[in-house]
Amino acid sequence: MRVYIGPYKNWVGPFQIARTILFWMDKEDDRVYKFGEWLAGKDDHSLLMRACLWVEKYRQRKIKIKIDYWDTWSMDDTLAHIILPMLKQLKETKHGSPLVDDEDVPDELKSTSAPPKKDEWDIDDNHFKRWDWAIGEMIFAFECKLNDSWDEEFWTGEWGKTDWVKTEDEYTDPLTNKTEKLYTMVNSGNRTCDWEARQKVQNRITNGFRLFGKYFEGLWD
Repeated sequence: MRVYIGPYKNWVGPFQIARTILFWMDKEDDRVYKFGEWLAGKDDHSLLMRACLWVEKYRQRKIKIKIDYWDTWSMDDTLAHIILPMLKQLKETKHGSPLVDDEDVPDELKSTSAPPKKDEWDIDDNHFKRWDWAIGEMIFAFECKLNDSWDEEFWTGEWGKTDWVKTEDEYTDPLTNKTEKLYTMVNSGNRTCDWEARQKVQNRITNGFRLFGKYFEGLWD
């Protein structure tokens, strides 16, 4: 896989040009704004504005992606290598938060667990905490995806020696009508797993992937 995704293209119009020309002034200065209005013209129909719009049509974000055939052998693993570092960066640099449903977070993070809001349109005190938690669960899921040994802590004992032991059960080949004894695999070791504890972690991983899908359109900075 080869991926190059360039930065987003910033709009360059009369007001941006005005700020560049009057670089020594504060960009929020009213004189800068009025100069930008003059450059834009009446109803934004100045020659400069039309030129900016024409240029914008041809300014494309550079995106080049080459997919090799082996990238889809384990596509989930391939994507995990890309998604995980992006999730970690988003968690550190985000400036906002989408709405996260109460049903997707622990009780202590629900909106009903936050102090009453002053106004109905305000966000509750747990709003951003819910998104932090959700991203954290996504990160956990993808980390486990890339670490096959996440369940080793639930196993104890040794594998021992594995033998194939003949049983009393029989199998008749439908093509040859030949009947043969069946075998079962027997391990002499004492290797055991705490399946209940392991399943709890597996459920958390599965839920992390579910959250990733549900809030995919909320993955923005």
